[in-house]
Amino acid sequence: MQVLLIDDSQINLTLLEHLIRNIPQCHSISFLDPIRAIEWCHQYEPDLVITDYMMPVMNGIAFSYEFRRIVGCETIPILMVTANHEIAIRHEALIGGVTDFLNKPLDNIEFLARVKNMLGLRQSHKQLAYQAVGLEEEIRKATAEIIAREQETIYCLARAAEFRDPETGHHIQRMSRYAEQIARCLGLSLEQQTLISVAAPMHDIGKIGIPDAILLKPDKLTPEEFKVMQQHALIGYDLLKSCQSPILKAAAEIAYSHHEKFDGSGYPRGLVTENIPLFGRIIAIADVFDALTSVRPYKRAWTIEEAFQFLQSESGKHFDPSCLEAFFSDWDAILAIKNLAAIDSDD
Repeated sequence: MQVLLIDDSQINLTLLEHLIRNIPQCHSISFLDPIRAIEWCHQYEPDLVITDYMMPVMNGIAFSYEFRRIVGCETIPILMVTANHEIAIRHEALIGGVTDFLNKPLDNIEFLARVKNMLGLRQSHKQLAYQAVGLEEEIRKATAEIIAREQETIYCLARAAEFRDPETGHHIQRMSRYAEQIARCLGLSLEQQTLISVAAPMHDIGKIGIPDAILLKPDKLTPEEFKVMQQHALIGYDLLKSCQSPILKAAAEIAYSHHEKFDGSGYPRGLVTENIPLFGRIIAIADVFDALTSVRPYKRAWTIEEAFQFLQSESGKHFDPSCLEAFFSDWDAILAIKNLAAIDSDD
């Protein structure tokens, strides 16, 4: 362990250095000038500081104030050597960050005992800090494993819904990427971008509760059939709403709100403008764009230009204009997702 010694007297420093050499696995570094010692502390971290009180330019108390301002030095013990017994001086020193005092003239036995005790406390503090870092890493790994299993489960459930739908499994991959891209262009945090990307595949999970005769019907649905189809938003929400996972909570919100329209003409609640959750407004664009540009048994794939024009025409009606602006703001990224998905589909 490393002990920093500061004293404006070379004789005193030599004595302290000699005493420190009696402590196993401990070495010292000495400074006659406390200002130079502070400069050293900005680059290196001692385990204990022993400083004289009476020094020119900067006394021991002033040194302690400066030392405590250095990041990482807030808890390193400081022993102040002083011949001054005034209570006011000691109170000021304690406020300035001094841990304990040694009186002049030094008693060698007391000195070694105090130093060993201080270094023992410092060693315990460092070990606790290392253990905390290790524990934090273990928690991070365990959390990552839980999230990975959650994501796998979510993807499998989403695929289960997709297998009952004319849409392909590639749809959930593409629209998740589109949603993440919109979130990024809106300036959402990386955490929120990841959250919507992971939760998006569950948007149509409620379709597992829709009868095949309606879900798989190749022709246009009757008004009565469409009302049944609309129930998938509520079914999806009911399936997920009681889950405690942040991902599944987000998925419940998406399932419930991605068919709402900005002007209030959507379903199931007829929400308007910002009353529609942001994730729902984002998924609405990602879902519709991919549906338009994908082949279905009952329709051809629209061209990119046709889909572009349709989305623009629905700004402020079906879609949130700010989310739509974010979608269009990096068109090259959207096309890259579309092209990559096309390659994956060919594979």
